[in-house]
Amino acid sequence: MTASLLRCIPMDPKPTQGMLLAPGASDGHAVRLPGPFPSLDEHIVKPETRDEMLRGHRVITMPALAPHADRQCEIDYVVRGNVRTGYVSSSDLLTRPTTGSEFATDTCVRKEGEDPSTGTRYLEEVAFEVVNEQSHRSIREKAEDLTQRGVRRIFAIFVKRQRVCEWEPRGWRQLSLNGVIEDPCFSRPIRVKALLDAAEADDAVAWALVEKGNPVIEKVKAEGKAEGKAEGKAEGEAKGKAEGEAKGILAVLRARGLEVPEHVRARILGCQDMALLDQWIALAVTAKTAADVVAGSKS
Repeated sequence: MTASLLRCIPMDPKPTQGMLLAPGASDGHAVRLPGPFPSLDEHIVKPETRDEMLRGHRVITMPALAPHADRQCEIDYVVRGNVRTGYVSSSDLLTRPTTGSEFATDTCVRKEGEDPSTGTRYLEEVAFEVVNEQSHRSIREKAEDLTQRGVRRIFAIFVKRQRVCEWEPRGWRQLSLNGVIEDPCFSRPIRVKALLDAAEADDAVAWALVEKGNPVIEKVKAEGKAEGKAEGKAEGEAKGKAEGEAKGILAVLRARGLEVPEHVRARILGCQDMALLDQWIALAVTAKTAADVVAGSKS
C-alpha cells in the first residue's frame, strides 16, 4: 500500500448549514477516474471496522447520531420490502468502486447470485446514502466514484433539510416528495416521501407485500373473504326470515279487510327485529287498525 493510501484524516469536516452538494469538477461534470477497476472482493480496508478509503484517503466512519441511524433503519425497511424477486438489498456493504476507494453506502440493491463475468457478487445497481453530519464533499465523491464504476442510480437523503435527491452528471437533483421512484429492482414504484416519513414507509412496504403476493397476506385475504361470505349468508338467512314474518303480518291484515297505509307497510317490511315482528303478528289478529299494530313502537 502506498504512502498516500496510508495518509489518515480523523473525520470528514462538517457540512455547511443548508448546503446542497455541488458538481464534482469545475466544468460541472463528474470526475473521470482511472481504470481498470479492481475486484469487488479485493479489500484495501479490513471489513467490519470503521475504516473506509476514499480516493486514497483513509476515512474513519463514526457511529451515527439518532437522526441518521433512525432514517437509515427506515430506508432499509422500505427498500427491503420493495425489492423484486431476483434482487437482494444490503446495509453498509463494502464495495470497491476504484483502485483508491473502498467504502459502504447505507443501503443498496444488487442482483442475487454471482456475476459470471467476474466470479464475484454483482455490483450494486441502486444505492442510498443518508446525509446528516457527513462532509458534502465526501458524499459527492462517493457518488462520482460509484457512477464511474457502473452503479446505475444513487440517492441521498438529506435529513436536516428533509430532502431526497438523485445523483446526475451535473450534481444532485431534488425529487418531489409527491413523486415516485420507479426501477427494475423494485416490485412497485416507491413514493419519495416514504424515505422520510414512517407512516408512508409502512404503506410502501404493505403495498409491496400485497403486490408480491406475500403468503401471510394472501392467507389473511382468503380468511377475510371466507368470513365475509359466511356473514353474508347468515345475514341473508336472517333477512329472509324477517321478510317472511313481515309479509305474514300484512297477509293477516289483508285477510281481516284492514287498510294498510303506505307508511305502516314500509315500517313492517323494513323491520329486522324478529322479537318485534313476533309482537306485531300477534297484534295484527286483534288490532282495530293497521296503525294500531305498530303504534308505540320505535322501530
